[in-house]
Parts: sequence; structure tokens; C-alpha cells
Amino acid sequence: MKFEKLIHGKLIKRYKRFLADIVLDDGSEITAHVPNSGAMTSCIEDNCDVWITHHDNPKRKLKYTLELTKMGKELICTNTGVANKIAIEAIENGVITELQGYDNLKPEQKYGNQNSRIDILLWNNDSDKKCFVEIKSVSLNLGSTLAFPDAKTTRGQKHLEELRDMVKEGHRAVMLYIIQRTDNLPFRIAYEIDKKYNEIFEEVIKQGVEVLVYQSSINHEEIKVFKKVKFK
Repeated sequence: MKFEKLIHGKLIKRYKRFLADIVLDDGSEITAHVPNSGAMTSCIEDNCDVWITHHDNPKRKLKYTLELTKMGKELICTNTGVANKIAIEAIENGVITELQGYDNLKPEQKYGNQNSRIDILLWNNDSDKKCFVEIKSVSLNLGSTLAFPDAKTTRGQKHLEELRDMVKEGHRAVMLYIIQRTDNLPFRIAYEIDKKYNEIFEEVIKQGVEVLVYQSSINHEEIKVFKKVKFK
């Protein structure tokens, strides 16, 4: 996925979860939308380098969106919505080999009995068996590993349970973690942050939910999925 023109700045502060005050290189100060509901631990701090995009849409209250940050030497895509876009690209381009061989791909499809939407639905025209793919963006660095989640997530717990329900109905269900930072580290579940999520995760994989972890490469021009990552 190609980024729109990125504008560099320095973070003043992030607040109210979805807002960030930023000083641009020309000295002007702006407020950007932060498309990330997580704690963003290890991927943002005051005065860190950030890159934003400008959107000249009259319907938007905030004209800027936070896209990238830099912590040490690592670039991090903090826009969690990007994970779905690059996952779809990676399936269509054959990069995610485990999700090949389907005739159809549709994002954001209603499913289950909890009024939910699956990130990606895959199926073949000659089969009633479908493949349900839930995507999570990974940005948490815990020193020797990357991990998910970075905060307690009842929504994430529900998604795991819904995938298990699809397996029980005879379908294929896949939990796909997309790493959106450039660290070359193994991945694990952050059990110390959300014990319940970890418990449900361990239960559902025993019941047939598959787990895939893929790394993205990031620069100031584009972000794309490029390799499978070891799951610790």
C-alpha cells in the first residue's frame, strides 16, 4: 500500500486516545486524528518523530491523520486500519500462502449471532465451507518479542470466540496478526496484559482456529506484508 504524501513532525502529546498535537518542521502546530484505540505502548512518546497525512475533505473535523512513528531505529505504522488493507493485498498477491486457492474475497462481511463483521471472508463457488479471517494489528514491543494485545480487549476476546463458533459450524477460521513495525522479533500473546484473552486464545486454537503471523516492511513510501513470522 502506497502512503499518500507524508508530512514530518514531532509529537507534542497524545490525549483522549484519538488526538495528537504535533509540531511540524515549519514550526506550525496541528492536531491530528490517531486511528488507534490501543494503549500504543512502545510505539509513541512525547517528542518522537511522526509522519502524518493531510486530507482536504470538508466533512472531516481534523484534516490530519497520524500514520507513522519512529522509536529508536524502528518505524511503526500506528494506523490500525492499514492492517486490513495490506492483508488483502498480500492475499491477492500470493504472499500469504496459507490463504490461497479461494475464488472469492470480501471484506467486512456480517457473520455469527453477535451482529459482528469478519475482516475477510474467503470462499469457493463450489463449496459451502467458508474461511473466516480476523485481522489484528501488532505494534507492541516487549523487549525480546512483539505481542498482542497492548491493552485489555473484550472485543478481541469476542472475536476469538466467534472464530471458534465458525469452526464448530464446519468452516475454516483464521486469526491473522499483522506486525506493523520494523523490529525483527518473534511474536507472542501478551498474557501479562490480558490474561483472559490469552486463556481464550489457547482454548480456541485447540478447537481448530488457525493462527498466522506476518511481518510488514515499512518505509516512507509504502507498507506491505512480506514474510511469515515465528509464533512463540
